[in-house]
Amino acid sequence: MGSSWVQITQTHKTEWNILQESIEKLTTAVQAAEEANAKPPMMRTAVDAANGKRIFKELQDALRDFKKRYFYIPPLNEGNFVQLGLRLKDTEPTPVLDPVGLAKANITFPSSMQLMLHIQPVEGTQDDARAYYGVRIYYDLWDANETPPANGKSLRMSRFTRRKKERFIFQPEDTGKIAYFSIRYENSKGKAGPWGPMFWAIVP
Repeated sequence: MGSSWVQITQTHKTEWNILQESIEKLTTAVQAAEEANAKPPMMRTAVDAANGKRIFKELQDALRDFKKRYFYIPPLNEGNFVQLGLRLKDTEPTPVLDPVGLAKANITFPSSMQLMLHIQPVEGTQDDARAYYGVRIYYDLWDANETPPANGKSLRMSRFTRRKKERFIFQPEDTGKIAYFSIRYENSKGKAGPWGPMFWAIVP
């Protein structure tokens, strides 16, 4: 790609407002990489490997800088981008799917007054990660002698997280109470999926 850019930009430097100085700098980085790559692999030493890594990193930086400075539309057109081996920007955004899978969690007890939720899917997980951007955990505390909540909608507090493990820390007066939870996936637009099964644990 570097060699191709040098050849193409020499032809279009006036049209694309590219400084000769910039082309020469890119050419130097390309030549250094070509020389490093020309040595047969079986003849390369550890020093050669280290130098090669540095040289190709410098070439990568030079290509990125060159692209940032000169490759934009206009003056380039879409055909120029294809010629340079660059990917055109997608002007048709892909819609974010609504989450349809259910989430649940296993509970562990890391310390007194603490519960750790280990979040995992139940079923129906889609391939699009944007549909499962994170989860909203609904939770609430009930006294042991109270009638338990009917479902997740009855839980009055919530917390959003993108972590697979979420720690809940309660107050001393909450010890012995029952903590109820229900989880819903949310996509990157904030649209929530179906309610996951309700689960509970006694606060230690």
